[in-house]
Amino acid sequence: MKIGLFFGSFNPIHTGHLIIANYMADYTDLHEVWFVVSPQNPFKSEQSLLDENHRLNLLQKAIEGEPRFKASDVEFSLPRPSYTVHTLHYLTEKYPSYEFTLIIGGDNLQNFHKWLNYESILEKHKVFVYARTGIVEKPLLSNHPNIKLLEVPLLNISSSYIRESIQAGKSIKYLVPESVRIAIEENKFYGIKG
Repeated sequence: MKIGLFFGSFNPIHTGHLIIANYMADYTDLHEVWFVVSPQNPFKSEQSLLDENHRLNLLQKAIEGEPRFKASDVEFSLPRPSYTVHTLHYLTEKYPSYEFTLIIGGDNLQNFHKWLNYESILEKHKVFVYARTGIVEKPLLSNHPNIKLLEVPLLNISSSYIRESIQAGKSIKYLVPESVRIAIEENKFYGIKG
């Protein structure tokens, strides 16, 4: 089975994430897309992160009823900060018959050479990059045989924009699935007013 691993803080999960995952499930050879919730990204501050279990719960609500999508908490029990190479090694040992492909944004490809043991990742795994053609300026990596650039329809929204909107008392309707919006409001996540 071919599994796409979509790593992220998902702080919170939003419609843009789901569009990317849906594209990967529809237009590539992947059978499933696993959303891997990163409890601590080595490149991000932990201060603005909602508790990992809350982020996982919001993710589960967002993908409910979509059999091709799975929410993964695999990194919750691995050493922190979370390094992709360690997670891939763990998953490959646990599921030896699965083929794992990374799903990353063009911005992550720009910094991919800074990832721990990135050469090892590229040697053993494919990397699908959601970026419009011509955006990536790293010819060395973008021309790597295991890296595939895909023209995915992208929404110009981010989790930080959603958090800022919540803190400003603005509506996040349509930016996140309705079940996620309701859970955020009911639990007063991200400093929601009310």
